[in-house]
Amino acid sequence: MGKIGDSCLAQHAGRSDLSRSVELARKNIAANRDFKWKCGIPDLIQWLDRSVPRPIFPLSPTRSIPAERKRCRMKKIGFLSFGHWSPSPQSQARSAGDVLQQTIELAVAAEELGLDGAYVRVHHFARQLASPFPLLAAIGARTSRIEIGTAVIDMRYENPLYMVEDASSADLISGGRLQLGISRGSPEQVIDGWRHFGYSPAEGETDSDMARRHAEVFLEALKGEGFAEPNPRPMFPNPPGLLRLEPISEGLRDRIWWGAATNATAVWAAKLGMNLQSSTLKFDETGEPFHVQQAAQIRAYREAWKEAGHSRTPRVSVSRSIFALMDDRDRDYFGRGGKDQDQVGFIEENTRAIFGRGYTAEPDVLVEELKKDEAIAEADTLLLTVPNQLGVDYNAHVIEAILKHVAPALGWR
Repeated sequence: MGKIGDSCLAQHAGRSDLSRSVELARKNIAANRDFKWKCGIPDLIQWLDRSVPRPIFPLSPTRSIPAERKRCRMKKIGFLSFGHWSPSPQSQARSAGDVLQQTIELAVAAEELGLDGAYVRVHHFARQLASPFPLLAAIGARTSRIEIGTAVIDMRYENPLYMVEDASSADLISGGRLQLGISRGSPEQVIDGWRHFGYSPAEGETDSDMARRHAEVFLEALKGEGFAEPNPRPMFPNPPGLLRLEPISEGLRDRIWWGAATNATAVWAAKLGMNLQSSTLKFDETGEPFHVQQAAQIRAYREAWKEAGHSRTPRVSVSRSIFALMDDRDRDYFGRGGKDQDQVGFIEENTRAIFGRGYTAEPDVLVEELKKDEAIAEADTLLLTVPNQLGVDYNAHVIEAILKHVAPALGWR
């Protein structure tokens, strides 16, 4: 890689044909008119906001899964909040301020319950959490043990050098607990939203290429090596040699994760020495059940990591919607069932994706169902998606139910 300062934010003349982008968007809308991302709990979000239509993904056919699976290993468990808010009277998060404060309070409560991580999703141009670093720093200041992370930050929107400063600051405030998930991002609320942030792919690049380029610059700068020529007449004395970004949090480079939707990007992440995040969505590359494809992705990642010769052991996380039915509230919110199969559909014009099933049942039934999930068995970290609009108290109850009544029976605790 060349000098960071030379390659980082170079903007290239010319823009892609906007009319073509608009036409493609129209085709996508026509093909997926009722589709909306809903954090793995679509019926709940629809209940909170009656204007939200149902997803049109058809259920995939039921496939036989071998009865015997190896016992799940000990796991770190965290929550993952998409940070939705809605003016709906049914929602307990009716503004951005509500979501930010409640996310901090949920992280505090989760730490007290013994959870291992508090993670947030990042979306732009939406009533969801966006700029993560002030929130991560605030959580870090209010907690002492719990890991704090993202899953994921869309690198198409990011200035990678400024992001190094922000991420290092949040990590230092937390005492080195940041676990930062980055990626290319998911389908957007707007057309080419990253252009409004001042970024355009280089000639011959796709937006995915641009995201990976930004990620590589970010990783290089996190090494803490000098690259900028010092001013011979500075305002303050400089250390000798080329200057690096400040602050730099030592060790953060090893706590960067890549959210991979394909096997190829998982392998790429392994070669660059990033941990792996695999969510409830993956490109449908084989037609097999979601958890089978995801487990194969994890194995391919670990093999690539081994071939790359990295000295440390990588971490791998998967995300799931898991709800133990403990009382009437749980049954009212999630007891109707209907989300116990994978869903498939097209998230882009030529991209067939598979969305993993959710798990909702009494604890003893959940335990038996989760034993069959090959990807959970392969991962060392599990992120539980939470219905943040139901408030801090209810989500703490959801977390506690998993920690007390499900995790021990699976060997996760």
